Amino acid sequence: MKLLHHNSMKTRSSSSHRRMTFWKFPRIRRRKTGSAAAEGPAKPDSGLTELQAEPDVSPDSPERSENPDTSVTETRTKILLTSMTEDVAITNTNNEGTQGITNTANSPDPAEPSKDSEVARNDQRARADMAVTGDVNITNAKTRDTQGIANTDTMPSPTLSQELIFDYFKDPCVSSQQQQVPGKVKNIHQSLMSQVTVDVWLQTDILRLAEEHPADVVLTLLRCAPTCDRAAAMIWRTIGSSSPTVEKVLPVLLCVMENWPLHSMCTSDGDNEDVFALAATLGLWVILQVPKCHKAMNLYSSRLFVALLFHIVITTQQITPVELATFWRACWEEHRLHCKPNRFAVQAMKALLCRLQWDHVVLAMERKSGWDMLLCADTQHYAVGLLARELCHVLDHFCSDIAFRLLRQHSREEPCWDLPFLAFLVEVLECLDLSKCHGSALKTMSRYLSSECCHRHHLALRGLAVLTKDPRMARRMYPMSQRLLELLGAPDIEVVSMSLRVFMNVLQHQNILVSSTTAPKLTEALLLLFDNENSHVRLLSIQLFCKVMELVVDEGKKPLKTIVNKSLLALFIYCHDENCQVAKASRETLLGAAEFLKRRDLKGLLKKKQLSKFAERLPLKP
Repeated sequence: MKLLHHNSMKTRSSSSHRRMTFWKFPRIRRRKTGSAAAEGPAKPDSGLTELQAEPDVSPDSPERSENPDTSVTETRTKILLTSMTEDVAITNTNNEGTQGITNTANSPDPAEPSKDSEVARNDQRARADMAVTGDVNITNAKTRDTQGIANTDTMPSPTLSQELIFDYFKDPCVSSQQQQVPGKVKNIHQSLMSQVTVDVWLQTDILRLAEEHPADVVLTLLRCAPTCDRAAAMIWRTIGSSSPTVEKVLPVLLCVMENWPLHSMCTSDGDNEDVFALAATLGLWVILQVPKCHKAMNLYSSRLFVALLFHIVITTQQITPVELATFWRACWEEHRLHCKPNRFAVQAMKALLCRLQWDHVVLAMERKSGWDMLLCADTQHYAVGLLARELCHVLDHFCSDIAFRLLRQHSREEPCWDLPFLAFLVEVLECLDLSKCHGSALKTMSRYLSSECCHRHHLALRGLAVLTKDPRMARRMYPMSQRLLELLGAPDIEVVSMSLRVFMNVLQHQNILVSSTTAPKLTEALLLLFDNENSHVRLLSIQLFCKVMELVVDEGKKPLKTIVNKSLLALFIYCHDENCQVAKASRETLLGAAEFLKRRDLKGLLKKKQLSKFAERLPLKP
């Protein structure tokens, strides 16, 4: 009885060891040589629409483990050692609908073990298990659904395998486990080329590798399948089915996407081949089709949005390089996607917004033709501004995160990127906590204010009009005063109007005075604007003139009296302006001018509203 128990335990141990050796391959079912094999091929279930390999758990199968405490982790750890010297390619043998190992016809039926041959068969299985570490060729033949290992009679010696393993581990800087990851990813990809679905064991393995070694898995997959073939898409979808795994993988994908057009990073096996940024976008697009990735997408939503927006801008504004065009042509042939990469980037952006459950933004952009404008270089910045406004309506926190990210990336050297970036930033400034910007927003606006491009300094003025509402920002505006003075003479009425608004916002805050050098220049420029055709410009210029008289420093008042004397006639005329706001502002400014000049007689006439007598005293001498 002890002998039978001992043999039984050895049988289960050998069987468990054999499953551990072959875990990384599709399921292998031994061909029965008894009566079952003579009954003909097994008929597949007509109700299945997909083929999926599952572990054999039938009661009469010798492959079924009788020990429920067998550790899966221990199994995979052992396989890491056996897979390094394998050069495996799976094929189907010509067995009619059954799966088996070829050249095993003479082995006894495992379903009916013989007590006399138990020990011998265990030794034989142990020798067969050792053969996996050799140069075993497993090929796929075009048969129904039979898979097997071809000709395992020739085996390398165990000594040779140990030497190969020692050479593989000789690099002390990289762990032996991690060195194998790129090879495992390639093997998984190759095995999926002949499969329809990912079985449960392979799915578990993919998720484990991606969580433990996300950089190796992502970069290796992008290199071996840059166009995201069917097998690669199955791996990306498997990753997308687990939110924790997506959280580990997304930073690596984003790192590749943010380095245009090529990203270079070395994997643990020493491979540093460049990877296309668009290849990472393609992988992201596949993951976005999986509903379970929603939580992870929320976590990286702002960074994903900025990366996709950059892809849309760069592929629209710049001519596509030849190698990138060749790559995208291959992607188009593989998936029948849009023939232009910028249209695919827009499609990925829509998929991201829908996955984040912001369908209303997609529909609003569609109604206003925003997506079409986004694909045109001349109107792209308008479309980006429209997208920002739609997001700000209900997603203030999200827009704030995007703005901070844009400010951190404003040093990009691509000239085509800064205008759309500035358009988005200006639209979301009002929902931004300026205390967290540390002056970066003001520096950005200052830089574009000096630009010769009318669109850029127009947007910069809009941004400054928002920033100067904050007293901390207003106190730091002095270096930009000279440029703002120059813009007061611009031919664009809107630029002049916004420049006036910026000055007004600055002077509305307490403890801010006008210097003796700025006051004469500013009042001279404002005096010319009194006669502007635009009533809004006239109103702002008159109001700002009054502010300057009130806030000029003491040493600047004497040089300013000459200019104030010149303004009295114009101000008197506009006291009768058809625009009631302009007329009211003119009377208030005229009263302030009389007080500034210390003319009590004029001040008394104005308070009594005796404008006719006031006119008799014009023109006044300086």
